[in-house]
Amino acid sequence: MTLRSDRWIRRMAVEHKMIEPFADGLIREQKGKKLVSYGLSSYGYDLRVAKKFKVFTNVYNSIVDPKDFRDDAFVDIEADTCIIPPNSFALAVSVEYFRIPRNILTLCIGKSTYARCGIIVNVTPFEPEWEGYVTLEISNTTPLPAKIYAGEGLAQVLFFLADEECETSYADRKGKYMKQLEITVPRI
Repeated sequence: MTLRSDRWIRRMAVEHKMIEPFADGLIREQKGKKLVSYGLSSYGYDLRVAKKFKVFTNVYNSIVDPKDFRDDAFVDIEADTCIIPPNSFALAVSVEYFRIPRNILTLCIGKSTYARCGIIVNVTPFEPEWEGYVTLEISNTTPLPAKIYAGEGLAQVLFFLADEECETSYADRKGKYMKQLEITVPRI
C-alpha cells in the first residue's frame, strides 16, 4: 500500500467528489479567530466535526450493548461546542461527506491538538467504496470536562492506495453503514 499525497487528494476531491465540502489547504483561522485546523495537509485531510453530538450519560443506568443499543444511553446535543464529561464518551458526525474509491483504504486518527488534551478520536477505516458522513467516536480520558469545537478539525484521514483492487468492496457487500447521513449508532 502507498500513502497518497496532497496532489492526489486534491485531484480526487475536485474531479471525483471524494470529499465534499473540500478545503484546499489547512484552514487555521477564520475572521480573525484561531481554529483547530482542518482541510488538506501534505499526506492527509483533516476533517471537521459537525454541530451534532450524542454524549453518553448514566442518568437512566443503561447498559451499552452493541446488539441492543438504547437511545437512553446518551443525550443529543446540537451546539457550537460540546462538553464531554470526565472519563466519558461521545459520538459525533463529520461536516464532510466522503466517497472512497475501490482501490483505496483510509485510516482516520485524532489530531495532536486534542490528543494532547487527553481526547482520543477512534474511527474505523473507511473501506473501499464506502461513502457517507463519518461517525466519529470521541473519548475524554481525563478526570476533567473536555470541550470539542464544532466546525473545526478533529481527526486526519490518511488515504492508502492498494497494490491491487479488492475482490469485494464495502458497496458490493452492502455494508450496514453505507451512505450514512447522520450520527449512526451500532447496527447488527
